[in-house]
Amino acid sequence: MIQKLEYMTGQIVATYGSDPFQMTRDVLEHIDLKAHLKPDMHIGIKPNLILNSPPENGATTHIKIAASLIDYLKTHGMDNILILEGSWVGDRTDRAYRDLGWYDLAKKYGVKIVDTKKDAYVDVTVNGNVIEIAKSVTDLDILINLPVLKGHCQTLITGALKNLKGLLSDAEKRKFHRRGLHRPIAELNVAIPQSLVIVDGICGDLDFEEGGNPVPMNRILCGGDPVLCDSYIAYSMGYEPEQIEHVKIASELGVGSMDLNVMELTELNVDRRPRGRFKAGRMVERLGKVVEEDQACSACYANLIQALARLDERVGLKSFKRNPIHIGQGYKGKTGNGLGSGICTAGFDGCVPGCPPTTREIIEFLESWLEDQG
Repeated sequence: MIQKLEYMTGQIVATYGSDPFQMTRDVLEHIDLKAHLKPDMHIGIKPNLILNSPPENGATTHIKIAASLIDYLKTHGMDNILILEGSWVGDRTDRAYRDLGWYDLAKKYGVKIVDTKKDAYVDVTVNGNVIEIAKSVTDLDILINLPVLKGHCQTLITGALKNLKGLLSDAEKRKFHRRGLHRPIAELNVAIPQSLVIVDGICGDLDFEEGGNPVPMNRILCGGDPVLCDSYIAYSMGYEPEQIEHVKIASELGVGSMDLNVMELTELNVDRRPRGRFKAGRMVERLGKVVEEDQACSACYANLIQALARLDERVGLKSFKRNPIHIGQGYKGKTGNGLGSGICTAGFDGCVPGCPPTTREIIEFLESWLEDQG
């Protein structure tokens, strides 16, 4: 069973700079992680590799953070280490592992690596809802989460709580979206406790989960409470924690606290802290006004929003205000006269197929539709 590191409850440790390896080491030394671990423990490391994109694009975990963590654990006698992740629906984890250097990292340090899309699964019930999670998780004593500090097109932010979606089967990920995403994410964190969170805040995209518009933030955050970590992320991005629905629900379910007033913040090098809070541009909110969404999966919705952003730069979105684009599992089997994106909207007169369709395919489809409109 995964153990919580209670001594980190209520704490956030922050460090600033541009060297993820050294920054991670500094944090681990400060919290004296080794004193709370035993050599026979099975330790899982969960990065964010939602797609095959380098961390400099603002979507995925910097591999040097994981390398520093593994080096620290190995140095202090921890040998049962497992990296586990499953990219979002429509992408392949093995390509991200290969191209971004994670297979090489695992080989260098002699640690195991699992693609949770190919794992066996077990059912865990939370509040009467069955959640299908990767079986490898059930063998862990410690789970160290390495989310990226970034925005999200449907949940405003994504951090420690949402990053656990990579431990689900693809079928379960789709079900999460049918259920509304926020409550399932909160319940997932009841099913899978987190021992430690190390947040990659080097250069996340504050609007898009899949990156493309990275914002240099040059920080790493560490805490033992995923709700508190996400609350601090929300605050740092210009939101109040209560505005992030899955954070609020997770707090209500007892996963952690979102009360920043009682947070103990330790800054290892406060003299290097960037000034002020950084704010998301709220671009997604504006682009989403021409979308009729019903239970859309993250990859499908994100690709549509990226396509709309490119079209907005070129020709504007005025035509789509009168002809909104439908997307999501809620449109399966339905027909309509309007536009649709994704195979779930195949019954509409105009639809770009795919599960999900790529951003380029959506752009070409919408550009063709605009040409037909004259």
